[in-house]
Amino acid sequence: MIRKCTTLPDKQPAIRVAAMPADTNSAGTIFGGWIMSQVDIAGSIAALERARGRVVTVAVNSFEFHHPVFPGDLISCYSDVIKVGRTSLTVKVEVYAQRNPGNLKTIKVTEAELTFVALDENRKPRNIPPKLDNETI
Repeated sequence: MIRKCTTLPDKQPAIRVAAMPADTNSAGTIFGGWIMSQVDIAGSIAALERARGRVVTVAVNSFEFHHPVFPGDLISCYSDVIKVGRTSLTVKVEVYAQRNPGNLKTIKVTEAELTFVALDENRKPRNIPPKLDNETI
């Protein structure tokens, strides 16, 4: 069973965006593809910062939808680099929805792991620079 939460993680989200009615499917919930695109953006931000340059998504290693997202939900995506290779990085992204502002409820709706590859100016894989002193991975 997926655990619901009442607060957001105590860190800065990579992105926050409101889910809009135009992004719904015929069931009235937000398209999974819309959420996937937000996850890709959030993951690429963490990868870009760690790689200190251009990155591309090469794999979606896992993607789990735990709960639906509804129009009006405020989506917060949190991304963390969890593995660094020679030219690639693996990023974990967790997505939380905040809904019902009058009686605020926060719930973890999605989580995913994606792999990105750092590219040079010729769009060829390049080595990821060593981590800086203030970086954790």
